[in-house]
Amino acid sequence: MSEDQFFLYDDQEETNTRFVSFMGEAHRYDLAIMTTDRYYGKKIVLDLQGSHYAIIGQDDVEEPGYLEHVYNLTEVEAEELREFLRQVI
Repeated sequence: MSEDQFFLYDDQEETNTRFVSFMGEAHRYDLAIMTTDRYYGKKIVLDLQGSHYAIIGQDDVEEPGYLEHVYNLTEVEAEELREFLRQVI
């Protein structure tokens, strides 16, 4: 590593990761949901097929247009994902 390298933080942490796949009416969802002590209780939700991810809490799930934007989904697809995330976030 360079002597000029500056880190804001460089931590390691144990996480719990849930892998889930389900088929909605409009889309297949393959997700990895990571639980960590960071991010004030929010979870890291990775879309494994679409290569998108976000740090999501309950407020984000309910934010109009948020899931559509982050995961590049239609309104119908986002509502399917929203219904699932309400159960796990």
